[in-house]
Amino acid sequence: MCCSGFLKVMMFIFNGGIFLAGAAILAVGVWVKVDSGSFLGILDDVEGVPVGLSQLVNISYLLIALGAVLLVIGFLGCCGAIKESRCMLLTFFIIILIIFIAEVAGAIVLFVFTGVAAELFAEVENAVRDSIKKSYGTQDSLTILWNTTMEQFGCCGVKNYTDFKDSPFQGGRDIYPQFCCNISSTTFPCNANQAMSSMVDGCLDKLVAAIEENSLIIAGVAIGITAIEIAAMVVSMVLYKQIGTKA
Repeated sequence: MCCSGFLKVMMFIFNGGIFLAGAAILAVGVWVKVDSGSFLGILDDVEGVPVGLSQLVNISYLLIALGAVLLVIGFLGCCGAIKESRCMLLTFFIIILIIFIAEVAGAIVLFVFTGVAAELFAEVENAVRDSIKKSYGTQDSLTILWNTTMEQFGCCGVKNYTDFKDSPFQGGRDIYPQFCCNISSTTFPCNANQAMSSMVDGCLDKLVAAIEENSLIIAGVAIGITAIEIAAMVVSMVLYKQIGTKA
């Protein structure tokens, strides 16, 4: 009886962690969806971006779905432990196992195709830069997305201000988006000399830096979730067997 009570408490703890992780991922997914003026949103309007990577704009839906699934799993595990339902516990175990296998497979794919990912990343960079030279200043949706991104991240272009050279925005003049010059600059509009001296970072560099800064946190969260999943599977199966012995 004591052992059974301990297992139930552990199930509550592990599933509580899964439930909170699901809520956090769901919140992030909703935030990404609401925040449409982002660098990822630019990919949706760019020609030449690999189909797979252009679908990154839909990552919000993936996060929302994953968060919702984790919420259901956490609830299912707790109900199974409270009601001592072998069916719920077995369903819980199978779902967690499927997610765990998918996570391992995804990690292997990322590791194996690191080189391919680098090549695709270069393709995206070139495609986005070409879209600026072709449409920035004439295509409203692309222009608004870029302006919003540059304002939010404090960046300029893909790599730097030269990405806007010969774009429709210039119209043959020596002007660049004001985001490419320091805020303290009194020169308006922003010209090549001011943009060069301002040395505003490119949006791609800003995005990569943000990912690198949070990489340890992301890795820690991923490892933590994986550990909780393994522990939850073990406890659910022990409790499943114990309930069967009682019956």
